[in-house]
Amino acid sequence: MSIVAYLKDIGRGRQGARSLGTPQAEDLMRQIFDGRVSDLQLGAFAIAMRIKGESPAELAGFVAAAQAHLAPAIAAAIEGGTRPVVWLPSYNGARKLPNLTPLLAGMLAQQGLAVIVHGRPADPARVTSHDVFRALGWPVVAAASDAAVIGHAWQTGRPVFITTEALCPPLARLLDVRHEVGLRNAGHTVCKLLALRAARPFSALRVVNHTHPEYAVSLAQYLAEARADALLLRGTEGEPVADARRTPRMEAFVAGQRVEALGVPGQGGVLVRVPVLPSAIDAATTAGFIQAILAGAGAAPGPIQTQASAIVALAQASANALEQAA
Repeated sequence: MSIVAYLKDIGRGRQGARSLGTPQAEDLMRQIFDGRVSDLQLGAFAIAMRIKGESPAELAGFVAAAQAHLAPAIAAAIEGGTRPVVWLPSYNGARKLPNLTPLLAGMLAQQGLAVIVHGRPADPARVTSHDVFRALGWPVVAAASDAAVIGHAWQTGRPVFITTEALCPPLARLLDVRHEVGLRNAGHTVCKLLALRAARPFSALRVVNHTHPEYAVSLAQYLAEARADALLLRGTEGEPVADARRTPRMEAFVAGQRVEALGVPGQGGVLVRVPVLPSAIDAATTAGFIQAILAGAGAAPGPIQTQASAIVALAQASANALEQAA
């Protein structure tokens, strides 16, 4: 079906718009990824979805289209892994607090998990996880031709950063529409939900963050319907890492089922103790802070320790569920 027909459904404003079914949403996103829409139609799609918001069924279609467009070499490297893969979508970076997504990634890698951090390589107004990875000297995959770096990173117990341009080139182009229209679009939500597991029965754990309360509802419904293994939380400045100052509520999903025992209640009340964080947020300072913690010369902030423990427990629960289903 032509994108024009889809725009007539989703472009009628917040009250009048109709959501697409999953097959229609996948067809629409495949047209966009295949370059079969005009720039004007693409802009109309971005604005329409921004106003309407994505339904769980639409997210399922959009994510399916993105998964189908993952770079084959990258997908093959991930599928060849021999352990659970934790996906940390890092698309916001730091403005006020240090970007500690790489710290979480490093802690999980030390626990024996295969960790992927993916996102854009640079942001002139923020400190990205890519910046911090570079400062740490950790593996970065900037092109599909670098796919072998993934397996080597995991074999040496390190997380790997994959740029969106390498992971899913058409998704990166959709994100670039923000520079033309000044607003985020559905592609930014899709990025949070990407996941691919090893060909063997290992889980793919998504750490999914949200900022606005309405997304907590729609993302939870998507994760349930997708039968996902995931940890859902309000991120720090849009990053998938817990706020170092106060533990946010974290919801755990195993095969789409919310498991209260694996979740984490949010910290309430007045903060009695504030963790010691670097006074500067630049990549070099943040990298030094992370290196000291991973080397045992300091302790990670409590909320991030709690999050890491929750992810490790979730990985074990997911493995148990897969064994029982086999």
